[in-house]
Amino acid sequence: MNISKPQQRTLHALAQGGAILLERDERGALLDAQCITHEGWRLSGCDMTVFRSLKKKKLIASRNGGPYRITREGLLCLRAQLDNRTGARAW
Repeated sequence: MNISKPQQRTLHALAQGGAILLERDERGALLDAQCITHEGWRLSGCDMTVFRSLKKKKLIASRNGGPYRITREGLLCLRAQLDNRTGARAW
């Protein structure tokens, strides 16, 4: 399955414990989607187009009205990526 770089970044943030929070208007229509990392930071590359494509591919899901999190299919689609915090070496 082809996944763009912003989608990969969003999936990696979700795999590490992040969530996608939705902002809705008073009628319930979607206004904005924000990916929040497990550390509480906002991921800038996650927007409505990334959210809709990940949801359409069933790589993210919401349970019981909660925030969107990565699914098992999403975990299987991830490519290996070094963690920036453990990738650095002290010489």
